[in-house]
Amino acid sequence: MGWLFLKVLFVGVTFLGCLYPLVDFCCSGDTRGQKPNFVIILADDMGWGDLGANWAETKDTANLDEMAAEGMRFVDFHAAASTCSPSRASLLTGRLGLRNGVTHNFAVTSVGGLPLNETTLAEVLRQAGYVTGMIGKWHLGHHGSYHPNFRGFDYYFGIPYSHDMGCTDTPGYNHPPCPACPRGDGDGPSSRGNECCLWFPHRTHERDCYTDVALPLYENLNIVEQPVNLSGLAQKYAEKATQFIQHASASGRPFLLYVALAHMHVPLSGTRLSADRRGRRPYGAALREMDRLVGQIKDKVDRTARENTFLWFTGDNGPWAQKCELAGSVGPFTGSWQTHQGGSAAKQTTWEGGHRVPALAYWPGTVPINVTSTALLSVLDIFPTVVALAGASLPQDRHFDGLDASSVLFGWSQTGHRVLFHPNSGAAGEYGALQTVRLEQHKAFYVTDA
Repeated sequence: MGWLFLKVLFVGVTFLGCLYPLVDFCCSGDTRGQKPNFVIILADDMGWGDLGANWAETKDTANLDEMAAEGMRFVDFHAAASTCSPSRASLLTGRLGLRNGVTHNFAVTSVGGLPLNETTLAEVLRQAGYVTGMIGKWHLGHHGSYHPNFRGFDYYFGIPYSHDMGCTDTPGYNHPPCPACPRGDGDGPSSRGNECCLWFPHRTHERDCYTDVALPLYENLNIVEQPVNLSGLAQKYAEKATQFIQHASASGRPFLLYVALAHMHVPLSGTRLSADRRGRRPYGAALREMDRLVGQIKDKVDRTARENTFLWFTGDNGPWAQKCELAGSVGPFTGSWQTHQGGSAAKQTTWEGGHRVPALAYWPGTVPINVTSTALLSVLDIFPTVVALAGASLPQDRHFDGLDASSVLFGWSQTGHRVLFHPNSGAAGEYGALQTVRLEQHKAFYVTDA
C-alpha cells in the first residue's frame, strides 16, 4: 500500500513539474488596472553598507542606487531574524519564528519545512486572483508538501537551499573552498578531507559541504540540472524572472513575483569574477553581478508594467562576518563593544549589523521619488502591506507581527513600529527566543552574544 501511494505521488509530481509552460496566465477577468503587481527581491547576506545609497564607500550598486533615487530608501529597516530560513519564513507569513515555527535554518538533511498550517503570502494573493511565481533560493523545506509549488506558487525556478549546501562541478568561492562533486570512479575529491570543512572563529564544531548531495536546480517539481552550474545561475534567474513578468504582464491577471537571490551568500563563481578598484576580490565583483541582475528585472518592469508594479528590494539578514573577505559591509553598525569581546556583530546576532538591512521601494507615480524614510520597519511588514495593496484580506485565525506600511510608502507618514523584537538566530541562547527589543530609538539586549 505504501509503495502504491509513493507511485501515485510520483506520477502527480511529474505532471505538476511540467506546469510552467502551461500556467494559465490568461485566466478570465481583466483585473489589470484594478490590482497592482508585486515584485519582491530578497538578497542573501547583503550588508547595510553594501548599498551605495546607504554608504558612500560602496560604488558597486549603480542600478540599486538608481532605484533609490527613483523611489524610497529605508534606513531603519530590519530583517525578522538574523539568519536565512527564519527570515524567509517571516517574509512569507508576516509572523515571527516563535509563531510560525521556523526558528533555525533547514539543512540538506531536513525532512520538514515551514509548517503546513501557515498561510503564505503567495496563497493569499493566488486566492485573490494573482498568478504567483518564485525564482531563487527557497530554504523552507524541500520534501513533499513543503515545496514552493505546494505553498502558493504557480511557478518555481531555483535551488532548495543555499548554494554552498551541496556540491557542484563549478564550485563558487567559499572560505575555505568546497571541493567539486566526487566522481563515481572514486577519483574525485574526498568528502572527508579538511578542505571540505568550514571552520568558524570561536567555534568548536565544523560544518561539512554535503559532498554526497549534488546541488539541484528545480523548475517546478522537476530537477533540470544537478549539480547546478553556479557560473550561469545569475543569468538563468534573470531570464526566468523577465520571462515570468512578460507572460504575466501580457495576461489579464495581476502577478506576484518573489525573487530570492543567491547573492551575496558566497560568490557564485571563481572564474568569471574580477577584482574591483579596491581589490575586494571577489566580493565586489559579485556585488556588481547582483546589481546587474536586479537592474535587468527592474528594466523589464519598466518596459512592461511600470506604473502598475510595486518593486520591493531588501535582504534576509546582515553579512556573514565569518567569511572574512567574502563578507559584506555593516556600514557604521560595527558593534564595537561586541567585537571587542571577541564576538561578531553581523549575521546570526541581534546586534544592528545582523538584522538592519538595505531596503528600497519603487513604484513610479505612487511611491515618491528620492525620499529617505526613517520609519522603523521590518521584513515582517511585507506580508500585510502587500495584502492591503492587493485589496485582499489577512487570515483572521492568527496574529501578525507585521504592520501595513502603505502610509509610509505613499509618503504620508514616517510612523512605523514603536516596538520591534529581534529573535536569537544561533549566536547564543535558545533559537527563536526574543533576545533584543527595540523601543523607538532605544534598544535593550537580554543576551549580548559575547
